[in-house]
Amino acid sequence: MPLIQVRDLKKVYGEQVVLSNINFDVEDGAVRVLMGSSGSGKSTILHCLNRLEDPTSGSILFRGEEVAGLGVDVRALRQQIGFVFQQFALYSHLTVLENVTLALKVLMGMKKLEANEKALNTLSKFDMTIHQHKYPAQLSGGQQQRVAIARALAMDPAVLVLDEPTSALDPIMSRDVADLINRLHEAGITMLCVTHDLALAQNISDTVMFLDKGIIRADEKISILMSDTSDPDIHAFFGNKDIKK
Repeated sequence: MPLIQVRDLKKVYGEQVVLSNINFDVEDGAVRVLMGSSGSGKSTILHCLNRLEDPTSGSILFRGEEVAGLGVDVRALRQQIGFVFQQFALYSHLTVLENVTLALKVLMGMKKLEANEKALNTLSKFDMTIHQHKYPAQLSGGQQQRVAIARALAMDPAVLVLDEPTSALDPIMSRDVADLINRLHEAGITMLCVTHDLALAQNISDTVMFLDKGIIRADEKISILMSDTSDPDIHAFFGNKDIKK
C-alpha cells in the first residue's frame, strides 16, 4: 500500500477552482516531484496534505487512514508529514538550535536536554552543528535551508514535503540542495518535492507530475515530457528548457 494516496482531490476558493480531480500516490521511500507554472496549484496540494488547507472534497489516505475529513488529529498528522516551507519559515529571534528544538519540546514533550541532543544529532547530519548558536540572519540561504530541513527531520516524519526548496537560492546552493535531497533518498527518506526548477527535478527524480491549471496533466519521465510536442501546454513548459538530457 502506498504511504500516501490522493484521490479526486478538489480545492475551491469561492468560485475559483484551484485543484480539480487530483490523483496520485507516494510510495514509501520514493521521491515524487510535482512541477508546474506559478499559480498552477502545486503548493495548495502540499497544504492540503498536512491540513494547512482543508480540501473542498476528495480523499487523502495516509497509511491507509483518511486524513482529509473531520475529526482528524491534525497535530499528529503534521508530526508525520514534515513540511519545509518555500521561504524556510525559521524564527528570526531563535538560534539554529532553538529553531530545531522548539517543536520537539512543544509537540513531542521532550525535556530541554533530550531535545537538544536530538537536534544536535540531526544538525550534525547537515554539517550545521557549528552554527547552532547563530540566528537565521547570520546564515546563508543554503544554510537556512539545511536548518529548515533538519527541523522537519528531527520530528522523525514518515514523509518530507519540500515546497520550492531552491527558489531563494543561487545555482551553486541549488545544486547543494539537490545533493542533500539525494543523500536523504539514499537514507530511505520519503519525499514529495514541489519545484519549478527543472535542473533540480532532473537531479532528484527521473519522472515528474506536471500540474496545469489545477489538473495533473502528466506523470511521466522528464525526457519524454521534454520531447512531447502534441500537448501545447506541456511543450510550452518543458520544450525549451536548457537542461542536460
